[in-house]
Amino acid sequence: MSHTIRVGDLVTGEAVVLDLRVAQLASRAVAFAFDVAVQFGLLLLVSLLVPIGFDDALQTALALSLTVLVLVGYPTAVESLSRGRSLGKLVMGLRVVRDDGGAIRFRHALVRALGGFFVDFWALGMGGAVALFVSLFSPQGKRVGDYLAGTVVIHTRVPKQQVELATMPPQLAEWASGLDLSQLPDELVLAARQYLSRYHELTEQARWDLGSRLSDDVGAAIRSPRLEYTHPHPYLSAVLAERRRRAAG
Repeated sequence: MSHTIRVGDLVTGEAVVLDLRVAQLASRAVAFAFDVAVQFGLLLLVSLLVPIGFDDALQTALALSLTVLVLVGYPTAVESLSRGRSLGKLVMGLRVVRDDGGAIRFRHALVRALGGFFVDFWALGMGGAVALFVSLFSPQGKRVGDYLAGTVVIHTRVPKQQVELATMPPQLAEWASGLDLSQLPDELVLAARQYLSRYHELTEQARWDLGSRLSDDVGAAIRSPRLEYTHPHPYLSAVLAERRRRAAG
């Protein structure tokens, strides 16, 4: 039986849900408002740099081109370079991830931005009415751009009441102390924490399959893959425990 990982509805083959916190409409709206303010600030700045004296048709075409460039180019560039975090999402502790929990790439950011411009917000979106309507009826709060890109927005901040279950396996302590954890994505950390917290609810096969997939992603991010004979549980525990130790220090 196959086992799948899905953010916000992270389900194993045994229908055990590993819950990552899908961003709610209110927090997404605040992040969007912040980004819109930045975009219109950029539009104002760019408009001041445009030379005057062109005929009306050329001025209109230039203004439209600059508007599309900012409203599509800004979110595409920022979310691509930051692995899913625009300035507004950074303020609100949100991140865009793929439906399978992985980091988005340029094509995901571009499709989201195009969907936002043409459908969700501007060209046909009636100022965000389409995005609001679709999000309200989506279990994961998705707008049209998210459906087209295969993405979802999640919270990256862990609730204070969440218990940290990761403990450092003694045999991996020295190895973990030399890891570069700077490129470890927050959404991957959250998924690993959820895996550890629900570990005993999974069958042995699911523990291995789900843990192996998470370990592969973590290993790629920290450039230190899990050894073939190391079980995913101690590997992930060591990485998270070391991350917690550095944060506390």
